[in-house]
Amino acid sequence: MIVGMNKLFEFDKSYNIVIGTDEAGRGPAAGGVYAAAVYFDRVTDALITDLSRLNDSKKLSHAAREKLYDVIMDNSINSVICIDVEEIEKINILNSSLKAMKLACENVVKDAGLKDFITLVDGNKFIKEYNYPQKYIVGGDGLSASIAAASILAKVTRDRYMTELASLHPEYGWNRNFGYLTPEHLRAIDEYGLTKYHRPSFLRKHFEKQLSLF
Repeated sequence: MIVGMNKLFEFDKSYNIVIGTDEAGRGPAAGGVYAAAVYFDRVTDALITDLSRLNDSKKLSHAAREKLYDVIMDNSINSVICIDVEEIEKINILNSSLKAMKLACENVVKDAGLKDFITLVDGNKFIKEYNYPQKYIVGGDGLSASIAAASILAKVTRDRYMTELASLHPEYGWNRNFGYLTPEHLRAIDEYGLTKYHRPSFLRKHFEKQLSLF
């Protein structure tokens, strides 16, 4: 028996074999949406110690997420999937998020060779057309170790991606706002227009407001 198991791992243990999944990037107006799936195939005392700060990625500092990212990558079977802006505009952000989760989870199922397990989904929606047992959990990234780990993988991967895009379009400040509509980002949109990495559907209200001024 593992000694000192923290509450997030205790939560997962109650379900026996768990894949956790979460997304990052539903809210921004630029960049793709990412989802990750994580299965801890061997939970040891050392792993629990190394992940003692594991939590919802939004509640952690950038440095803490980066450190946990490496531990999770090295100690789990995982997958991270991006759905790009073009597809987000076609099928909407919710469907894109669920599709990314589906693909990430299916990759983990295949790589781990799992048969008797449950997928824990952060949020209040089931993954569509997913042919395995699943349960959605509101606030799951603060309850489940596997979901929290997926949250970190998705968030760190997306932040790195937006930082790379910032080198191509530094005027939008994506290395700071990661595509969210901060005042800086909105000013840059008004001055420079949209790139192929922007989500036009997320900016309708902004442009309608601008037009109303004339």
